[in-house]
Amino acid sequence: MKPGGPKIVILTFVLLILAALGWWMTGLLQKGGDAGQDDLALRPVPVAVAPIERGTIALKRSFSGELEAMAEFVVAPKVSGRVEKMAVTIADAVARGQVVAELDNDEYVQAVAQAQADLEVALAKQSEAESALEIAAREFKRTESLLNRGIASDSQFDAVRQERSARQAQLKVAEAQVARARASLQTANIRLGYTQVTAGWAGGDDYRVVGERYVDAGQTVAANTPLLLIVELDPIAGIIHVTEKDYAYLTPGQHVALTTDAYPGETFVGKIVRIAPVFSKSTRQARIEMSIDNPSHRLKPGMFISATVELERLADATIVPEQAVTRREDRYGVFIVNEEGTTVAWREVGVGIREGDRVQVTGEGLTGRVVTLGQQMVTDGARISIPKIPQVTQATPANDGSRGDAR
Repeated sequence: MKPGGPKIVILTFVLLILAALGWWMTGLLQKGGDAGQDDLALRPVPVAVAPIERGTIALKRSFSGELEAMAEFVVAPKVSGRVEKMAVTIADAVARGQVVAELDNDEYVQAVAQAQADLEVALAKQSEAESALEIAAREFKRTESLLNRGIASDSQFDAVRQERSARQAQLKVAEAQVARARASLQTANIRLGYTQVTAGWAGGDDYRVVGERYVDAGQTVAANTPLLLIVELDPIAGIIHVTEKDYAYLTPGQHVALTTDAYPGETFVGKIVRIAPVFSKSTRQARIEMSIDNPSHRLKPGMFISATVELERLADATIVPEQAVTRREDRYGVFIVNEEGTTVAWREVGVGIREGDRVQVTGEGLTGRVVTLGQQMVTDGARISIPKIPQVTQATPANDGSRGDAR
């Protein structure tokens, strides 16, 4: 049999039921008044039926959203200068602390040399001040000894004591100048190091990917001008926005099934990690963030996604096909088929969770089978007939191993 055989048989069956309904209605229209009412009571209405099930049904919602990088790091120099080299470009992997760009450093090398020279001068002055203090200290001790023996006068002793104090002060000034020169040299070295621009992000993985590149070699940039955007792609973040109606059903840790047009037919799994505590005043929606494992980096920031979240699940529910539920006088109900399959009874129901073409219903006496096609032509207690579905037979393969089509 051809691959489309079963579908054709089912379609034929549905068309037969519709044709039978049309023939039945035509007969009613041809006979008028009471005769039509008699036929309604006597002639069975052809219908299609389906069993009432007991099982699990889930309430699911689908939301549109997009992917974002879980973390972003903008690489920018701390000093100005001309870009001599860009070591990475878009889609390159980058390690934490790696040098990704180099700036022209001639000016900063010269600043280091100047600071080093200033330090040497300060050290020389400090050495001179130490020598002068040593001489003043010896003179102070000699004069003090002479004063004790009555050889030196008090005025001579005061003079050498004042000289020693002056030399001590000069040494302190020289030491401060050395400290300042060392600090200047350290600052110059730091600024020289800034010409080697590194990607030093904090937290997360040790490896990330270059998402965007903003400048090329040869351009002159100011301090804090963005050079690169480095992103973390594993895991990747999925962002959706929900209204108040669905907000209360969502909790951190819930699993989410995601699809994207980039990979049709493939489903990715994520989980909710953050739920915004406020709603946007303009859209009246709250931001929901999901974490999605992305080891192969197939998912990219900016892709649109469809996220399906299971909001509620019932383990033991009464389930009927959605087309079995009909509305009569502002009430929902189904037509239950009796055990013999000859009559139907109307049962009012409450409609609950819908999942695909199935719906959860509540009510009394919901067992057996329900009418799924033709219920518009029946009433409570009406007679029905259930046409049999033709059985589909499979073709026997040919003995020579080749495929044979049923003719």
